[in-house]
Amino acid sequence: MNGNGNRSLLDELRSFDKGGLFDLGHPLLNRIAESFVKAAGIGAVQAVSREAYLTLVEGACSDAGADPDLIKTRRHPRFPNFKGETCAKSLEAMVKDTGKESLQWGIAAGVYSGLTYGLKEARGAHDWKNSAIAGALTGATLALTTDDTSHERIVQCAITGAALSTAANLLNGIF
Repeated sequence: MNGNGNRSLLDELRSFDKGGLFDLGHPLLNRIAESFVKAAGIGAVQAVSREAYLTLVEGACSDAGADPDLIKTRRHPRFPNFKGETCAKSLEAMVKDTGKESLQWGIAAGVYSGLTYGLKEARGAHDWKNSAIAGALTGATLALTTDDTSHERIVQCAITGAALSTAANLLNGIF
């Protein structure tokens, strides 16, 4: 710190190593916010990387004389708004869909992290049961962010979330 109590930018950057990105006044809120931001960033990178790959593959297929209908069916399995009319529309669709996917990744991480923390504090233990409950609730929450919000889809996502989370907890330390 300098003499008047203000922190420099360098001091702020160094503090990231000591604590988290946020100080919202409670460890639960800090954990949720930090998990959300980190996972949303990862989701954005993943979505843009996938789009770059699909664009590259489409270009290679069209140069090789592949059937245009085949390219359209393979193109953008997760970005249905891409029509290719103009670059501006394609860019707008990519930004919109990348934002949606980033939000989904952030929600998943924030909900899961907050639930596992809260359950650990409430039960006094961090075990597979906490992971199963947090995974199920996170899966159900994610199902609500998709286009298909049927009862079956929500249950399927909850079961998948519980299974993946429990497996990760049980396998933690083995590898």
